[in-house]
Order: sequence, then C-alpha cells, then structure tokens
Amino acid sequence: MVEKITEKAGHPVPESDGRDNRLSGPGALTGIAVGVGTGAAVALLHRAGVRPPGRLGGPATGALAMVLTDVPIAGLGISDPRTWSPADWTADALPHLAYGLVTYGLISAAHRHH
Repeated sequence: MVEKITEKAGHPVPESDGRDNRLSGPGALTGIAVGVGTGAAVALLHRAGVRPPGRLGGPATGALAMVLTDVPIAGLGISDPRTWSPADWTADALPHLAYGLVTYGLISAAHRHH
C-alpha cells in the first residue's frame, strides 16, 4: 500500500538496498494507526453511551477495523476483495475479529472501573 501511495504522490521509493524496509515500516505504522484510531473512536462512542453487549460490540469493532483496512486497499487498486477466496476472507477476518473482541473487552472493562 505504501508503494502505491508514494507512486500516486509522484515520489516512488527508489530501488535500492533497504527499499523493503522503507516500504514495510510505514505499512506497519499505518496498521498501528488504524488500530489505535479504531480503538479511540470506539472508546469515544462507548463514553457517549453507545454500549452494545460484548457479543455485538467486539465483532462490530473488528468489522470497523477491517473496513478501515480493506477499503483503502480496494480503493487504491491493490487488491479486489470481490475476488478473494473464502480462505483469503478468513485470513483477513479472524485477526480483525480477535482485535475487536480484545479491544472492545478492554474498553468495556475500563468503563466498569470508573
């Protein structure tokens, strides 16, 4: 994704030693930003009173993170989710579901302790 964005911006990462690192570093930071941003948005909604039970809130949190990850991938033409196999979808959905369950569980637990 970083490679596609830098190309569209007119500043592609040049072929050289360390190129893979220059591409993977910002990619990892993008994933962290999506995770932190999703968690912050869900925490703000929770604080505002939007508190579905964990069996709904956890999967919804994971789904939000998945959408925020997959829409840019599709929009940039990096991959087309319509062509993904069931195994591809599973490989994408399971980590996002785990993230959502843990994140929503922590947000809910923090709220109960206040």
